[in-house]
Amino acid sequence: MKIAQICHRYYPNRGGVENHVKEISERLAKKFHVEVISADLSSDNSHNEEINGVKVKRFSSIAPNDAYFFSPQILFYLRKSDFDIIHAHNYHAFPALFASLVKGRKFVFTPHYHGIGSTAFRDFLNRSYKLLGSKIFERADKIICVSEFEKELIIRNFGILEDKMVVIPNGVALKEIKEAKPFGFDADLVLYVGRLEKYKNIHLVIKAMEFLPECYFYIIGAAGNYKNELGKLIHKLNLENRVKILSDVSDEEKYRWLKTCSLFINLSGIEAFGMTVLEALAAGKPVIVNDKGGLREIAEKFHDAVISIHAESISAERLASLIEKAIGKVAKIDVSEYNWECVVDKIENIYEKVSI
Repeated sequence: MKIAQICHRYYPNRGGVENHVKEISERLAKKFHVEVISADLSSDNSHNEEINGVKVKRFSSIAPNDAYFFSPQILFYLRKSDFDIIHAHNYHAFPALFASLVKGRKFVFTPHYHGIGSTAFRDFLNRSYKLLGSKIFERADKIICVSEFEKELIIRNFGILEDKMVVIPNGVALKEIKEAKPFGFDADLVLYVGRLEKYKNIHLVIKAMEFLPECYFYIIGAAGNYKNELGKLIHKLNLENRVKILSDVSDEEKYRWLKTCSLFINLSGIEAFGMTVLEALAAGKPVIVNDKGGLREIAEKFHDAVISIHAESISAERLASLIEKAIGKVAKIDVSEYNWECVVDKIENIYEKVSI
């Protein structure tokens, strides 16, 4: 079976979609011919390369503020190819739309859809894009959602029949997380991992640190448009000694920080799933999340270890109090069903069904 994975960006670029595509592609490549086709060609990335057994082809794109990734070359390339399965990712960028226009191939779509844009302008563009974007859902032989929240949102916003959809969640590298060794750290540490965007509400946690003088907050993330603003806030509150932004962190180091921290926090206002929250649970850590979207779904399922809050309305002092109470609690949660191997088995089963 020849499989094309279509995404806006790919490793070494980081993000939820990028990590998802990397994890499933490397595992599928052990059995099938897998090629990742992305729209992130730059001076830092090669046009053609192989990464961990996966062939990667990158095309240039128009991507203002790291968004949209308009790259019609992907369509022309796919039309000339002989892939059995075209699996596109990310409703919120153009490569999936171009992939859906290829005729005569089995088409699987994982939208990673969260319904609204991360800024008012992007939200406006999302509404304008809906007529085109709906065609991706219509042309898909199967739609894979990463959460029930995402599935229900797509049914409501696009009127897609439920029998065309299946929920297969994101996964976690259970073995690597369990084997990771914590760093030596003598104080309580709160950890966030993800993109540095305003809608992630990292600034709310930074403000709460004023009320937690013995606590540290480490932010792992390089991508995003809000890094400078976060740095200014850290400086304004004189928190440089306790609040740090860590860039260029490998997966192995990330897992070590997850094992080191006393509490993981993700207050994102826009999330279809919440992969890093599951990673923290796999590391045995308590978690605080925003009571929205896919994060709410995780909180409801793992309520013994996850606290959900209305992040946008909580005061910094109240958030600090909740952090203080949650720190250090042991979270003995079974997340074995989210092992990437199990996830990929389910995706492979979808490929086989649509190929019949």
